[in-house]
Amino acid sequence: MGSNHLLIRIMFLGIVLLTFNARAAEPVQVGSKAFTESVILGEMATQLGNDVGVRTVHRSQLGGTRILWNALLSGQIDAYPEYTGTIVQELLPGTSPELDGLQKELASQGVGMTRPLGFNDTYALGMLEKSADGLKIRTISDLATHPELRFGFSNEFLERKDGWPAVRNTYRLPQENVTGLDHDLAYRAISTGKTDLIDLYSTDAEISFYHLRVLEDDRALFPKYDAVYLYRLDLEKRAPSFVRSLRRLEGQVTAAQMIQMNAASKLEKRSESSVAAAFLRDTLQIQTTPHETTRFSMFLLRSKEHLILVATSLSLSILFAVPLGVLAYGWPGLGQGILALVAAINTIPSLALLVFMIPLFGIGTLPAVIALFLYGLLPIVRNTHAGLAGISPALKESAIVLGLSPMARLLKIELPLAAPSIAAGIKTAAVINVGTATLGALIGAGGYGQPILTGIRLADTSLILLGAVPAAALALLVQSGFGALERLTLPRGLRLKARS
Repeated sequence: MGSNHLLIRIMFLGIVLLTFNARAAEPVQVGSKAFTESVILGEMATQLGNDVGVRTVHRSQLGGTRILWNALLSGQIDAYPEYTGTIVQELLPGTSPELDGLQKELASQGVGMTRPLGFNDTYALGMLEKSADGLKIRTISDLATHPELRFGFSNEFLERKDGWPAVRNTYRLPQENVTGLDHDLAYRAISTGKTDLIDLYSTDAEISFYHLRVLEDDRALFPKYDAVYLYRLDLEKRAPSFVRSLRRLEGQVTAAQMIQMNAASKLEKRSESSVAAAFLRDTLQIQTTPHETTRFSMFLLRSKEHLILVATSLSLSILFAVPLGVLAYGWPGLGQGILALVAAINTIPSLALLVFMIPLFGIGTLPAVIALFLYGLLPIVRNTHAGLAGISPALKESAIVLGLSPMARLLKIELPLAAPSIAAGIKTAAVINVGTATLGALIGAGGYGQPILTGIRLADTSLILLGAVPAAALALLVQSGFGALERLTLPRGLRLKARS
């Protein structure tokens, strides 16, 4: 009996060790938000990790604060750059801004935090200097006397507790012409006169480039947003050298240096990887190898990712949608419910559905595939049902007279006759998936959306085209390919009749 207990303990210990070793062998996943400064800081962490021998990968531009925070808590990523003001105001509201208290509260969530990196990237509001001078606006309070002004805020700032709602209530601003737009596009909007005021990050290189006036926060609304790294506490055991490498950046990055790095990436068009490597070399005397990719290799990688997204999701849609269409045809009462359900799914905005998937399936390819699969159901279910319902009653009666069973009638008569309609539904689903799959980049699924997002962020038209042109070409190719399939699925007798 004792030997059996010993054997069980040894087996249990072996399983624990295997699990730990497998986890330890996984690369450290560094995330970053969808703006340049976060990407640069993510690159720094990635290069430092690889420099100390820890295999580290960077999952860049994953979206906004909540996406990164939830991914960290769920273990989808292991670390990412964040700001103390965001933690206190948005992630853990009510927490003391004192670092020791903040670290203690984060530890209760299984999250560690470095000391501040050395710069405060607070929120601010800005206008063109010439416009502000003309209206004699220097403080945020001055905006209250100009209700005609148009505000263009980044989408996250528009909804955050420490964003526009707090500004509006604290300063009692009357403006109603307030729209949401991408942070990087806002600079172009204000420079061309499309909006009058935008939200800023105080380390944005574009502030001086576009000659903007940063309005004084005269009621001290915005807290300090000291840059830090958040990381999963299990990294202290799983990859302690990685955590030590992060701490080497504490107090090492000044606001002036961060502005310079943002300018090098956004204005001089240098890659975030090379910008991060130059900083580590010049400031910490650490020689790292920036991860550079050619446009052609990027195209091949994004094409592979996009094809996987489309092919996998479309295959699942076909697998489920055709039987659902048959079910809707065979049982009309149930069919109305099926058609209503798949139609309701398609009314959910694409971006919203992708975000809904994150709590259930995390970030990356899986939630994107499931969202695309759901979007592909409606055209295939509807066309399968319509194709079967549109078969001539005389043909159905003939099959019954021949003594065919219901299953035989379905497989040998009805589905072949409905095949062109089904193929048309698959073609529609495929074209929809090709376009919608570009949004998968927002949750780390890659594909053609990745260069599009990067191009928008960096105002690089060539990068936007690198994603947009292949996506459009693939949609046309899919449409023509499935159009040919649609013609081939037409029964031979009907094809001969059509030719005559």
